[in-house]
Amino acid sequence: MRNDSISAQKQDALTASAPVLSTGNHACAEGALAAGCRFFGGYPITPSSEVAELMSKRLPRVDGTFVQMEDEIASIMACLGASFAGVKAMTATSGPGLSLMAESIGLAVMMEVPLVIVTVMRGGPSTGQPTNASQSDVYQVRYASHGDYELIVLAPGSVQEMYELTVRAFNLSERYRTPVIVAADGTLGQMMEPLSLPPEVEQVQRKSPQVPPQEYKPFQVVDEDLVPAMAIAGTEYDFYVTGLTHDDMGNPRMDPESAEQLIRRLCTKIRRVRTHINDWETYALDDARLVVLAYGVNARGVREAAERMRAEGHKIGMVRLKSLWPFPDELLQQLGRRVEKVVVSELNNGMLIREVERFRHRFRVSGITVPTPVPLRPSEIYRRLLEEI
Repeated sequence: MRNDSISAQKQDALTASAPVLSTGNHACAEGALAAGCRFFGGYPITPSSEVAELMSKRLPRVDGTFVQMEDEIASIMACLGASFAGVKAMTATSGPGLSLMAESIGLAVMMEVPLVIVTVMRGGPSTGQPTNASQSDVYQVRYASHGDYELIVLAPGSVQEMYELTVRAFNLSERYRTPVIVAADGTLGQMMEPLSLPPEVEQVQRKSPQVPPQEYKPFQVVDEDLVPAMAIAGTEYDFYVTGLTHDDMGNPRMDPESAEQLIRRLCTKIRRVRTHINDWETYALDDARLVVLAYGVNARGVREAAERMRAEGHKIGMVRLKSLWPFPDELLQQLGRRVEKVVVSELNNGMLIREVERFRHRFRVSGITVPTPVPLRPSEIYRRLLEEI
């Protein structure tokens, strides 16, 4: 784990033991419970519904609350309220539901609400392919809402990582007072793999006020991390929050100077810690001239194809992103000093590749970008990579 200021908490979900078979969706729910989630507001939608199903069973056992709302808009708004009430909160959805949550994601950013949103991606647009996989929410998870803001988006590639990155999502959300999104593809949500549960997990707790109620300002920054302390609504700390641009007291301010100061702080508090947030794993980069960049379940086929090509003598390497946003510019800068070409493989018509293309002055960029509802077979990736050599 990262070097957060944390306290170890015993897990309230399943008992740590030998690995158990679990779906990605159930592993996500277990990770949320282990991270301290005690509120879930959601609305069923394929292929994420099992997250809500398990939370409805487990939350009451740990004195938590599960609420099935009337739609996704109400779901995320309930989570915002629960978070202000001092409870770690989460919702889970898929592309169409995430579209409905878009405005409220911006509200969570503006009011600096810790919140975890899980999207189990399926094909689109519109109803698309409800029971099939996709990686087509990549831009939506970053730019769903209007305005200038930064979001943290994590991308698990296994059932184990569904657990681990859900825990990490809660920790990042609480530490930086921001919504964090876990973006998994539909295949990962539904597939079954061994899941190992640790006896303890690390929990980050949001920063609480260190001043008496009469001196508290809900958006006042006193530390270098630019994250204000967060009081619990309904206590002796009386405060006001709004989606309007505001001052330290939460009162609306429409003057240009106040707006610029607030928006720059909201963006900077995430941008300045991007090297702490960004995460990836590499394979065979030492002598690689061509590197394949992938994420999620699709990266599995890429790894197998790369290993086959390495065995045949091709100087090929791989990077698997475990976080998508903030985009890891530092990684691409490193690659630009050592490789000739980067091939982006993703299950959409070309989304993250557009970010990589910003570095085309450093290396050539190509893509295996296919809006298919089924992860590419390693043999198909192998065939396509041979064309890139």
